[in-house]
Amino acid sequence: MIGSRYEEIQNFRKLIDESPYVFIVAVAGDSGSGKTTFTDALMSIFGRDLVSTITLDDYHLYDRAERDRRRITPLAHEANNFELLATHLATLKRGEDILKPVYNHDFGTFDDPILFSPTKFIILEGLHPFVTPELREHIDFSIFIDPDREVKYRWKIDRDIAKRNYTKDQVLAEIKEREPDYLKYVLPQRAYADNIITVSFSSFYDPLYPTLEQKYAAAMNLSKPQECVRDINLNIDLFSLLSSSDMDFMMQCSSKIIDGLLFRKIAFDGELTPFTVRKIELSIESETGVYPINLFRDRDIITATDLVRLILAWRIINWRLVIG
Repeated sequence: MIGSRYEEIQNFRKLIDESPYVFIVAVAGDSGSGKTTFTDALMSIFGRDLVSTITLDDYHLYDRAERDRRRITPLAHEANNFELLATHLATLKRGEDILKPVYNHDFGTFDDPILFSPTKFIILEGLHPFVTPELREHIDFSIFIDPDREVKYRWKIDRDIAKRNYTKDQVLAEIKEREPDYLKYVLPQRAYADNIITVSFSSFYDPLYPTLEQKYAAAMNLSKPQECVRDINLNIDLFSLLSSSDMDFMMQCSSKIIDGLLFRKIAFDGELTPFTVRKIELSIESETGVYPINLFRDRDIITATDLVRLILAWRIINWRLVIG
């Protein structure tokens, strides 16, 4: 029983420190889909000494100029070195270092490889982290980020303009070029995900006031929920919720068929105060022995995506406890 397993654990971090096991979390999704948003909670909880990230862009097979010459996008399978990635994951799982390639987004070229040492958690993030059986063999927990198309496009436009110095027209042209490859090469991974995260525009958003910050609804679609979410109490302070007269909030739990598979969906929409969800953090602290968990320090508002991040982090922790 998982519950009895918790009773044996005095401190989750101590268990992780003493275990030789390298736990790999794979996060798949399109460019600009918000992959980092939903996994950085692990980094916040455990820190860079226990958590590291590998971006799959480093495993492109060709630089930007060569892809242009071959007329392929990075989404195409033949544009990526999955064989080297699988070899590196097997090496990291054994607790050994690798020489990791480095892709430079600024110039579309490769920098010199760097020495990469395995941490207790490795987040594998990119377009194709579990696209082949060989890759899936080394992955402990898989997530597919699947925002609505309109949300994804808005995020990608904002990101590429701010961080990659693209114009809006350049981003839109790239989106149009990549969409067929996304449907062909990236989306099929969704059928292999333990978690599917969906994001849509909030039902509380008022289009009459477009200058207001956009609100979102977010949902976790869980496979095998009975094995990985026991012992967490979803305590939401009702007094705080009712007292927040200027905040709208909604929660829903239902079943959903995705790619022919049954998932259990828990969805959130709207905003909360940090105090309203503090008991969830306290529950995670109690079950893991990790103190303090405070992802929302100095925050006035907790969004639906924030709440999904918190529960997703707990599901990953819970899954790691199952392994022992």
